[in-house]
Amino acid sequence: MLIIGVGGGTGSGKTTVVEQIVSDFPQGQVSVISQDSYYKDLSHLSREDRTKVNFDHPNAIDFDLLCEHLSELKQGRSVLEPVYSFVEHNRTNETALISPTKVLVVEGILILTDATIRDLFDIKVFVHADSDERLIRRLKRDIAERGRDLDEVLTRYQSTLKPMHQQFIEPTKEFADIIIPNNRYNTVAVDIVRSIINERVS
Repeated sequence: MLIIGVGGGTGSGKTTVVEQIVSDFPQGQVSVISQDSYYKDLSHLSREDRTKVNFDHPNAIDFDLLCEHLSELKQGRSVLEPVYSFVEHNRTNETALISPTKVLVVEGILILTDATIRDLFDIKVFVHADSDERLIRRLKRDIAERGRDLDEVLTRYQSTLKPMHQQFIEPTKEFADIIIPNNRYNTVAVDIVRSIINERVS
């Protein structure tokens, strides 16, 4: 199994890049795991207290479980990925079955911050977009898809997103094998990643 880690800041376009990378591969050859599914279980907190959690800090991620699942998949065993609710700021009672495939893509803003997880990646990709572009994308997504209002998104961006990006995410560029500028559609970089995957799995 070839495991690819795709990191980068919030709103950088990681999901779009992942979709571009895997779109040409036959169904069943590539699977995708999102770091967002591995936010820690916060059922012991009230909903009000959960909204105050810094979800952009590495401590918010259950890296132990993610590492366990990646290791299991690499050994050919299926896993049950948690299902997360951004509306409730918590895991749901549901899970999603992830089966081993030739290629596994793991995407998320913090996946390159953990050394143990990084060591499991055969290819590490960092998706870069400038801060203005990322903020605009984040605003559109959180308001349209996650039930947030404008003030909430901007407050979170200023208080946690921006400082966490500067402290934890931007420095992980140094671990990347490939950096993809994503202020616009980048066909060359995506094609390079596809070519590498084809070489490894053919």
